[in-house]
Amino acid sequence: MKIAVVGTGNVAKDCYLPFLKTQKDVELSYFSRTRAKADQCAATFGGKVCGSLPELLAGGPDAVFVLTNETTRAEVLSELVPLKPRRLFLEKPLVARNGQDNVSETDFETARDLMAQLHGQGCATAMIFNYRFFDQVLAAREVLAKRPFGKALNAVAAVNYACWSHCIDLLHLFVGPAETIMAQESGLRHRWGKAEVADITGSIRFAGGASGTILGTWTLNFGFPLFELIVNCTGGRFHLRCLDGDLEILDYSTKRHEVLSVTRNTSRWDQYRASFGKAIGAYLDSLRRNEPPPVPGQAGLEELRFEAALRRSVRLGRAVQVAGEFAL
Repeated sequence: MKIAVVGTGNVAKDCYLPFLKTQKDVELSYFSRTRAKADQCAATFGGKVCGSLPELLAGGPDAVFVLTNETTRAEVLSELVPLKPRRLFLEKPLVARNGQDNVSETDFETARDLMAQLHGQGCATAMIFNYRFFDQVLAAREVLAKRPFGKALNAVAAVNYACWSHCIDLLHLFVGPAETIMAQESGLRHRWGKAEVADITGSIRFAGGASGTILGTWTLNFGFPLFELIVNCTGGRFHLRCLDGDLEILDYSTKRHEVLSVTRNTSRWDQYRASFGKAIGAYLDSLRRNEPPPVPGQAGLEELRFEAALRRSVRLGRAVQVAGEFAL
């Protein structure tokens, strides 16, 4: 199986390539605008370095992993479209020219148009969204599948922007797409890196009738949980907390309060890196079986649409009809 990697920065080097190197049937090739980084990855993980995207695609890869920074991903996808890749496996968020904490309406429109072009020429797209593969998330999905929890009624999420796109995807996974969003920014701005960013809070009505709220902020301290997600269903509720936090299950039918924990010798970052291996492995298995990907590219568009609706609501000071105003 031929896997081409576009972008050989820290995300590729730390989270993708260590797992890909263990796959005996995977042959790697690389392209990076910084040739030295690609050369270093080839020396460490094996494979061939290409001098351009056309050269990379000329090797006939089964899938192209697009691992560039979100601020430049639109440009890379634009260059890939005329090369007609067979499959793309995409980092998240799909497009965010001003960074993951400041997705714009234009970012969504750009991503939608690029994905339409790719899908129109038969390219199968997939997203990483590795938070779906955390042990606690997998356990929550198993509970929902096997117990009479019924439908989601409401959800509450407090999220550090470092986890922002992932937690929006988890809301979609557990509750469904948003129908209406009303949002506002805080009156305070918080410095993160070189920028000052305001908190954003959204009130959500989901397509299935459930309601919810979400808070995005940089102020959740990195020494403590980076996100909290509570989903209340007709038959119980569950609480997800951070990359390595406990999963709490409140089962209304059994009247039990259960706590599931990862082993105490597992760090937050062990769990984080392991989730990439599980997500990538699931994707590679879908290729081997010639099946649809576990997380389709459409999920990336839906996440970006949610963010665009938040920003439009802030800008216009009104509720946004998500599907009607941001058609996919």
